[in-house]
Amino acid sequence: MFLTRCLTLLAIFALPLGAASADRHVVLVSIDGFPSSLWKDQTIPLPNLRRLAVEGAQAAAMTIVNPAITWPNHTSLVTGVTPRRHGVLYNGLVVRGGPGKPNQIEPWADKSRLVLAPTVYDAAHRAGLTTAEVDWVAITRPGTITWSFAELPDVNGVLPQEMIAAGVATAAEIEAARAGGRNIVWRDELWTRAACFIFARHQPNLLMYHTLNTDSTHHRFGPGSPPSISALALADQLLGQLLRTIDASGKRAQTTVIVTTDHGFKKVDKYVHANVVLKQAGLLQAAGPTLTQCDAYAGTQGGIAFIYVTDPARRAELLPKLKQLFAATEGVAQVIDAADGAHALGMPTPAENRGMGDLILYPKTGYAFSAAPVGDAATGPSTNYGGTHGYSSADPELDGIFVASGAGIKAGVKLDRMRNLDVAPTIARLLGVPLPDVEGAVLESILTAPGR
Repeated sequence: MFLTRCLTLLAIFALPLGAASADRHVVLVSIDGFPSSLWKDQTIPLPNLRRLAVEGAQAAAMTIVNPAITWPNHTSLVTGVTPRRHGVLYNGLVVRGGPGKPNQIEPWADKSRLVLAPTVYDAAHRAGLTTAEVDWVAITRPGTITWSFAELPDVNGVLPQEMIAAGVATAAEIEAARAGGRNIVWRDELWTRAACFIFARHQPNLLMYHTLNTDSTHHRFGPGSPPSISALALADQLLGQLLRTIDASGKRAQTTVIVTTDHGFKKVDKYVHANVVLKQAGLLQAAGPTLTQCDAYAGTQGGIAFIYVTDPARRAELLPKLKQLFAATEGVAQVIDAADGAHALGMPTPAENRGMGDLILYPKTGYAFSAAPVGDAATGPSTNYGGTHGYSSADPELDGIFVASGAGIKAGVKLDRMRNLDVAPTIARLLGVPLPDVEGAVLESILTAPGR
C-alpha cells in the first residue's frame, strides 16, 4: 500500500543528454559475484535481466580491476578509475600495525579516508541532484548521499524511520540487519524493500543498490552449482521487484537501469596457507589463530595475497628471502614485487599507498590463499569453500556482467567487451554531470542521440 500512497504521476517525456536535470534517473544495481560465464548460460532463469538486455544494451564480458574483490571494484564502478587512483585495496581501510604486528582492516572507515578519487554520486550531489544508496560499499558517512540504507543500517536514521512509519520494515528488522543477523537471503530481501521504498517515495536521480547472496553462495558451493543457479534466479526476482516499483512510479521513461557486478568467480579445491609458510620460515609466530609477532605477514583475499614486511627498515633485507620463499611454495603461480609491478596491474606501489603489500602473490588454478596461521601444512584441501575471486582481472573467469536499459540507451546493442571503469563516466553522461579525469570512457555506442 505504501507504493500507492507515494506515487507521483508526472508527464512522461524523453530527456536530452548533457545537462543535469532533476527529471533524469539512473538506478545502478550490483549483483555481487555474477560471472559473465553464467550470464551466457541460457538455462539459468533470469527473465527480468534478460528482458532488460533485449530492450537495451549488454556486454558479453566486463573487465574488472585488481584486486578482483568487492570493495575495490565497486569503487571503480563509481569513480571510473583503478585502485592505483582511488586507493581501495581491501573490503575496508588498511591500518598498519607497525613493526612486528599484522595489519587490521577497518570496514566502516569514513569514505573520505578510504576513497581517494571523486565518485559519480559526489558529482551528482554537487550538481544539485539527489542520491541514494542501499548496501553500497566504501560509502560510510560520505556527505553526498541524500537517502541511505546502509549494510548496517541505523534504526534512528532518516530513511529507516520513514520505512518504519510507512510499515515497510520494523525496528526489530532494522536492528537485526545492523547486527548482521538472520541470513543473507533475508538481508537481500530487506535491502530490496529499502531500494523500492526509496524509489517510490523519493525518486532519487541516482540510486545504487547491491545484493550479496550470490557472492555468499558462490563462495560456499562454487559458481554454476545448483545453489548458485538458485541464488542467481532469486537475485533476478528481487530485481523484478525494483523494476515494478519503477514502473509504478511513473518514472520509467526517464529512468536508466544499469545492472552489473563486482567480479566473477573461480572454483577452489585447495588452500595455500600463506602465514603458515611464514611461520615455518621463522618470520611469524602465532598462538592458535592469533598472530603474536611477525616480521612479515600475509594479507589474503582469496585469489590474491599481499605480503607485508612489517618493519620498513628491514624491507631490503627480507624481500629477497620472501620472494624466494613463496616462489618455491606449492600452489603459488606468481610472486610480483609491488614496487615494480603494481602499476601494470592497476594498483599503487607501497610508496604510494600504505595499504599496499610489498609483494603480490597469485595462486595456481584450483588454489586460493588462506590467512589462517594454524597448523604446519603450507597447503591443504579447501573445506566448505567452493569458489572465490581475487585472481588476476585478466582471467576471463573473473569477467563480470553489464546490462543497461531505459532512458538514453539504444535497444539491441551488444558489446563484445567493456570495462567497469566505463560505468561511472557513462552514468555521469546520462545524468548530465561532470566527472573529469577518469580512466574509463563513456560508452557512446550504447547511448541514444540527445533528445531521443
